[in-house]
Amino acid sequence: MPDFDLLVVGGGPGGYVAAIRAAQRGLSVGLVEKERPGGVCLNWGCIPTKAMLRSAEVFQTVSAAADFGVSADNVRFDFAGVRQRKDGIVKELTDGVASLLQANGVTVLEGHARFVGATEVEVHEVGASPIFPGGPRYAAAPTRPIRRVSAEDVIIATGSVPARLPIPGADLPGVITSDGAFGLTEVPRRLVVIGGSAVGAEWASLFAAFGSEVTVVEVQDRLVPLEDREIGAALGRSLAKRGITVLTGSAVESIASGDSLRVNVGGPKARECEADVVLVGVGRRPNTAELGLDAVGITTDARGFILVDDQLRTGVEHVYAIGDVTGRALLAHVASHQGLTAADVIAGHQAHIDYAVIPAATFTHPEIASVGRTEEAARAEGLEVITAKFPFAALGRAKTFGETEGFVKIVAGQRHHEVLGVHIIGPSASDLIAEGALAIALEATLDELADTIHAHPTLGEIGMEAALTGLGLPVHIAPRQR
Repeated sequence: MPDFDLLVVGGGPGGYVAAIRAAQRGLSVGLVEKERPGGVCLNWGCIPTKAMLRSAEVFQTVSAAADFGVSADNVRFDFAGVRQRKDGIVKELTDGVASLLQANGVTVLEGHARFVGATEVEVHEVGASPIFPGGPRYAAAPTRPIRRVSAEDVIIATGSVPARLPIPGADLPGVITSDGAFGLTEVPRRLVVIGGSAVGAEWASLFAAFGSEVTVVEVQDRLVPLEDREIGAALGRSLAKRGITVLTGSAVESIASGDSLRVNVGGPKARECEADVVLVGVGRRPNTAELGLDAVGITTDARGFILVDDQLRTGVEHVYAIGDVTGRALLAHVASHQGLTAADVIAGHQAHIDYAVIPAATFTHPEIASVGRTEEAARAEGLEVITAKFPFAALGRAKTFGETEGFVKIVAGQRHHEVLGVHIIGPSASDLIAEGALAIALEATLDELADTIHAHPTLGEIGMEAALTGLGLPVHIAPRQR
């Protein structure tokens, strides 16, 4: 007889959510996790970076206190204090997840799971961190087996790990990934960030705020290349104004050591950059090492991500996969929704995952958030579209807030005005994007957004203002010249 109805391998935002939902559905649930509950998101990603970014934001705000009529002398930051605050937040949240698992009757097994059958695993002890002392154990190798456990069904939720670039010198001391950045005990004087997507742009924004001399190297022609082209261009201009050197259309060809790290950048902006630290913020790969997937016959794609259907089933009966390990969308909130869906399916409910509306946020300064189609993608599909834009500089609340950089851009159908995509760069973009996601999910139009009364003065009314502009009826900016 199996030990559990369901065994979840991995306790990140997909795994722990799936375990809780399955327990709520009446299943007996076991969860295998290498380190603290919460996975990369709570321990080494979403939460700790945002805690540190908030410290950087407060430092910048206090430094500019005079702009608000407030006197603040001798403003400085304590990086050890920043890290201590981050650690406290992480502990509070991971302890909270552990309490929730316990409250829902989930049995947590500490260790590394290795498949010995389709629904049977060995739980192994875990070795030391491969990143730095006290660092993440989620990528650490298993050692000796502790016990075997079996279940009727298994969910694989082991997430992803940072990818290493095949660059000469990428293994030198001082060349780190986003995980390794948490091991820094002081702010680097000179930092080169390889990759200008969300991860790289966030770290660049953070360390620049604390005084690092930052260079960002991005192989594409703009930063955050998955975002709307105008958003990427706006972020590039914003970072440049903050003193960050942005080298787009460029690639790091090699890294050499000496008195400092010498980064050889090729392309139209070719140069050699000196750095104390090089942060690789490019790409992630599935965390499936030592899981024993081959022995079970689980199918993966060319990059190693596990293939699943819209009910998160793998090609092996009773085995499901969720989160980053599926490669569908490497976002914590997607993993959580996949976890809920998989748990419901296993409990006998007719659930399916719907990827039609996936918002994303990048916590640079200014923030970026988006959902739906970009203008470029919509036109590439042959859709006839109109764009509606409104700047934060024309918004009363943004003026009082002291954050007027950026804009909202809505992509809508030309004939019916249906909202196809919403793209924001500016204050609280990550919060404001919820209206855009809901608009797309409910098939709302520009007319409906414009006719909805928004509270004033708020940042949220920018959606209404943008919709009015798209309809050719702007109130708080001058109309386009006909």
